[in-house]
Amino acid sequence: METKMVNIKINGADYSVPYGTTVLEACRQAGIEIPTLCYLKDVNEIGACRLCLVEVVGARGLVTSCVYPIEREGTEILTNTAKVQAARKMNIQLVLSAHEKKCLSCIRSKTCELQKYALDYGVEEDYFKPVKTESLPLETTGPSIVRDPNKCILCRRCVGACNRVQGIGAIGMQNRGYDTVVGCAFEQNLTDTTCINCGQCIVSCPVGALYEKDDTDKIREALNDPTKHVAICCAPSVRAQIGECFGYEPGTDCEGKMVAALKRLGFDGVYDMNFTADLTIMEEATELLGRIQNGGTLPMITSCSPGWIKYCEHYFPEMIDNLSTCKSPQQMFGAIYKAFFCKKMGVNPEDVVFVSAIPCTAKKFEVGRDGQSNDDLQNVDIAVTTRELGRMIESAGINFKMLPDEKFDTPIDIGSGAGAIFGATGGVMEAALRTAAEVILGTTLEKVDFEDVRGVEGVKFAQYKLGDMTVRVAVASGTANAAKLLRGIQSGEYQADFIEIMACPGGCVNGGGQPIQPASVRNSMDLRAVRAKILYDADKNLPYRKSHENPIIKLVYDEFLGEPNSHKAHELLHTHYVKRSL
Repeated sequence: METKMVNIKINGADYSVPYGTTVLEACRQAGIEIPTLCYLKDVNEIGACRLCLVEVVGARGLVTSCVYPIEREGTEILTNTAKVQAARKMNIQLVLSAHEKKCLSCIRSKTCELQKYALDYGVEEDYFKPVKTESLPLETTGPSIVRDPNKCILCRRCVGACNRVQGIGAIGMQNRGYDTVVGCAFEQNLTDTTCINCGQCIVSCPVGALYEKDDTDKIREALNDPTKHVAICCAPSVRAQIGECFGYEPGTDCEGKMVAALKRLGFDGVYDMNFTADLTIMEEATELLGRIQNGGTLPMITSCSPGWIKYCEHYFPEMIDNLSTCKSPQQMFGAIYKAFFCKKMGVNPEDVVFVSAIPCTAKKFEVGRDGQSNDDLQNVDIAVTTRELGRMIESAGINFKMLPDEKFDTPIDIGSGAGAIFGATGGVMEAALRTAAEVILGTTLEKVDFEDVRGVEGVKFAQYKLGDMTVRVAVASGTANAAKLLRGIQSGEYQADFIEIMACPGGCVNGGGQPIQPASVRNSMDLRAVRAKILYDADKNLPYRKSHENPIIKLVYDEFLGEPNSHKAHELLHTHYVKRSL
């Protein structure tokens, strides 16, 4: 059906937009930014903050542009009149009256959307008397997420992310009037709910009401202890996004500068987590083939995303046996480093503090899970997000943009292109298929790109004919999409032998620990696709594009593990899961 177009005017200029387009979207397409606090595309569209008010000629009063559809030919919109400016300023002042204004010490200072608009509109922060006189306690009980209700502006973006995008509903609105707060049912802590620590609430929040639990002081303490050997491994999507912490445009690869910065912070080893992405594929692809050939539990589901794992334990405990037993690349790295590489380097594993730089707040939870230690040593001691890493570099006075490009340290400086694409939804699936296909076919693949599983769609399906075997695969990102897929599998509507699930929509490139981008960027750019392109570009240009080609992988199996899924590999690189209550 042909789209019906409507001719309109915005500030006197002529435009044509599809029928039903919101005023906010029409203005954005015309290059006019309308301020918003509650609106976040595909997450929260409720017209609550009243900051996006505009005049529509003929309408009664000002209208909220984020929810006002254009359905009338000749609609005239005015976005910058004195009436509009005064109303927006007043609404910002009202929001500030219920907001704790400790901007100097706030983790979101300089990236706070409310702060920006307050400056843009020249508001007086104490124009209205504070609505609340007593501070509410911070929630810090969990390993990953801190909630500060005193900073909350009740925009409900976090609620939209948790309910609408992730389908979890761990948080919601409570009470009425001045007593309204965002919280958990029955005043529980997040740790007592089905929260999966994904952090999508954090990246949706426009202010400093939600943030990750900061572990950077633990790292500084270890770095300043001469008796400790402090090593760090960096996930593929961290290098693809860390530049955003320092003013680079989304889509800028800053691997070399990131490595240089970490070396200047004083780490004894700076390593490439692509290596254990490859190691994961060796174990996981072998596990998949074993299940197919020996009548094991199918479909097998990937286990790299700790947010997804916890979601499965809560919402689909009957499918725990479908989960791959492989640890995540983060945990595999710590395990293999302390058990194998320390001996090669003459380092006492008990002196090691192993750090993981990750895009994911759920990895902080994963560090302390049962089944993530060997020989009474935790696989990973500290997990820090991309944002934490950015703050560490900045506070050390390191000028990130002036750094030269440097390379990861040996002996773990090589990862394949298959490992690089782990950070994008569909990347784990594609990496596994590259290895599994060559094992099944017994020949070298001429084309290694499995493009059917790429892209940011919530659920994707494909099937591949590999010799006499047809492998049916499915990919889902975002736990609401995961639920849709798994219910379809259980009902028989969908069929699959192998499933990849990432907790965050779009995969790790959109993880809860990634640099904060304001709604003005998130509403106009698909960050998932822009960030994922860095990983696919890296894949194309790396000398090895399949996990089993990685020479360090070959070394580890030849000298230590023997073969994938061996007894020693299972002791070090595999884990178990638990059934959790709803």
